[in-house]
Amino acid sequence: MEFFHQQKTLLLSELLIFCMISVASSLGPMYTPPEVERLTDRFSRLSVSQGYNVFFGGVNVRLTNNGSSADLILDKSSGSGLVSRDKYYYGFFNAALKLPANFTSGVVVAFYLSNQNIFPHNHDELDFELLGYDKRRDWVLQTNIYGNGSVSTGREEKFYLWFDPTQDFHDYSILWNNHHILFLVDNVPVREVVHNTAISSVYPSKPMSIYVTIWDGSQWATRGGKYPVNYTYAPFVTSIKGVELEGCVSQQNASAASACARRSTSSLDPVDGEEFVKLSQQQMTGLDWARRKHMFYSYCQDTRRYKVLPPECTAT
Repeated sequence: MEFFHQQKTLLLSELLIFCMISVASSLGPMYTPPEVERLTDRFSRLSVSQGYNVFFGGVNVRLTNNGSSADLILDKSSGSGLVSRDKYYYGFFNAALKLPANFTSGVVVAFYLSNQNIFPHNHDELDFELLGYDKRRDWVLQTNIYGNGSVSTGREEKFYLWFDPTQDFHDYSILWNNHHILFLVDNVPVREVVHNTAISSVYPSKPMSIYVTIWDGSQWATRGGKYPVNYTYAPFVTSIKGVELEGCVSQQNASAASACARRSTSSLDPVDGEEFVKLSQQQMTGLDWARRKHMFYSYCQDTRRYKVLPPECTAT
């Protein structure tokens, strides 16, 4: 009898280990990122209600914790979104997001900068787009950049994350100045766009608003639209806190930093110091790690899409 009890215990242990391995593999490999500087610690955090207004889907925007955080909801009736109260020329922008769990194919959660409402034909845009998954895939992180209306050239790069973004809040940050643009996840750089001659004509050059949205991207988001949103699993809820909006606040009808004003310091541009000109050694290590282990698509490697690669892809 004791033998059978031991065998049963062993079998249950093996089954538990198998289940744990299966769960981990379904989420993809979980890696520990290298140590990097915490840029998010250098800037003050705002409540959601201090930094943002409702952009659309008002009934699906729910302020929580006295406005310090918010839930954005996508259901059959509508998606929802926030827009910053101010427009910014250069700066550091952060949102701590927790994404919807379960079957989220076709769902898009976006944190981005844009001025399309003011410059419809030559707008600038810097995008984080988090693309929902089917039952066999993780959430996908996509970054993109448009400058001066350069929408005919998609500059997408796609990554798998090194954590489960549905279990806790994670920081998604964009640093934009005259030297470079950085996309960071939990302070780890995943993409750098250097402002050089090759990309100068499409480098974002005008003040932008900051947006956080959740919406239905069925036509394209999950495997090119193969898996649309399944509203059986609705409502889809993404939560936001950890708001950082540290930039040169653009005055009405302004188009340059000279017409900006900052509330907290004498400098117009909060990311104009030496520490923001180029990556530190730690940040370079983090960028290399993120791109080697987690990037699975870059437009600069897509020779089927581009017979001649965009000039910045071959610039030295």
